[in-house]
Amino acid sequence: MKAIDNLKQGNVEWVEKIKQQDPKFFDELAKGQSPEFLWIGCSDSRVPATEITGTMPGSIFVQRNIANMVVNTDTNLLSVVYYAVKALKVKHIIVCGHYGCGGVKAAMSNERLGFIDNWLVNIKNVYKMHSKELDAVEDEDKRFDRFVELNVIEQVQNLAKVSFIQEDWDNGEFPYIHGWVYGLKDGLVRDLDCTINSNEALQRVYQYNS
Repeated sequence: MKAIDNLKQGNVEWVEKIKQQDPKFFDELAKGQSPEFLWIGCSDSRVPATEITGTMPGSIFVQRNIANMVVNTDTNLLSVVYYAVKALKVKHIIVCGHYGCGGVKAAMSNERLGFIDNWLVNIKNVYKMHSKELDAVEDEDKRFDRFVELNVIEQVQNLAKVSFIQEDWDNGEFPYIHGWVYGLKDGLVRDLDCTINSNEALQRVYQYNS
C-alpha cells in the first residue's frame, strides 16, 4: 500500500506546485478542453505524451495501446479519433512509437504469449509488408529499430484511410497526421517525415469520393 500512498502524496505535491506557478490553472482547466493535438501512442509507461513534449494537461488528447496501433476495426480508437477530429477539432494527430517497444519486439518472435498474440498479428502484418527490407538487415537491433519506424509509418497510412478523416480533408487542410519515434536512450523525438493531410498518396481503392 505504500506505493499507492506515494502516488497520492505525489498528486498533492504536484497540485501545490502547479498552484504556485499559476493559481488559476485548475479553475481554467475545469472550464473545458480545446487541445490542438491528438496523440496515438504506446501504452509503455516510459512514454507519457505530455511529459516528453513539455506540455501541460489540456494540451494533448491521448489514445494509447500496445505498440501505438491504428486498427481499423478498433471501435475504441476510432471513437477517440472521431471525437478529437469532429468535436475537439484537433489540427494535428501524432502517431508516436518508441525504440525498444516490447510489442514490436514480441511481434518479431514466434513465441506464444497468450491472448496478446491476437493483437500482435496486426504488427506482424506490418513485418510481412516490409519483410524484404527488414530481412535484409543483418543486425538484429537495427532491424528492430527499423521495424518500429515502419510500424509507425503504416499506422499513419491506416489513419489516412479512415472515412471521416478524409471527410474533413474535403473541407480543408486539417488534420495533419504525423509519424514520430521516441528514443528511450536520449529522450528525443524523431520525426519520420511521413506527414500526410490528404488521401492523394493512398492507393485509389482507399480514397473516398468527395
